[in-house]
Amino acid sequence: MTERELVDACLAKERSAQKELYDQFSGQMMAVCLRYAGNPNDAADMMQEGFIKVFEKLGQYKGDGALGAWIRRVMVNSALIHIRKEKRHAFQESIDDAYDLHITDFNVLSELAAKDILALIAQLPTGYRTVFNLYAIEGYSHKEIAEKLEISESTSKTQFHKAKIQLRNQLNALEQGQ
Repeated sequence: MTERELVDACLAKERSAQKELYDQFSGQMMAVCLRYAGNPNDAADMMQEGFIKVFEKLGQYKGDGALGAWIRRVMVNSALIHIRKEKRHAFQESIDDAYDLHITDFNVLSELAAKDILALIAQLPTGYRTVFNLYAIEGYSHKEIAEKLEISESTSKTQFHKAKIQLRNQLNALEQGQ
C-alpha cells in the first residue's frame, strides 16, 4: 500500500490501515518522544497524544513530503504541548543566568554510541532537554522555539547554553572515568 493509499484508508476509518500506520511509525515516534520526555512513561503519554492528533489531523496531510516527516512534526508539536501543560515552570530562567560557553574538543564523543548520547540528553532537566532537542536536533531557531514554547527568545538561548554546559560536564566526567 502506498503512503497515499494508507492515508486515504485511514481517513475512511479503516481500522487495519490505522493499525498499519501506527505500527509503521510508532517506533520512530517513540524515539522522538523519548528525546523530549524525562522517562518512558511520559514518552508513551506524549506518543499516545501525538497519534490521536495524527489521526485527527490526517486530512491536513497534503502529500507534499514524506508521511513520516509530517507525523514527526505533529509528534514534536504534541510533545511540546504536553511539556507546556505539565511543566510550565521548566522554562523560567533568564539569559542573565547563563554562562558563556565555548565548545571544546570532546574526544569521548567519538566513543559513545547514539543511545549513550540520547541517555545523556534524557538526563537534562525538562527545559534544557526540550530546547536542546528543538535547536540542536530539530533545527528550529531560538525565535521559533520561543513561539512554540511560549517563552522569550532569551530564555530559549539560556536553556540551550545551560544544556550544553551540563552535557559538557557529563562528557568530561565520562572522559575522566575512562
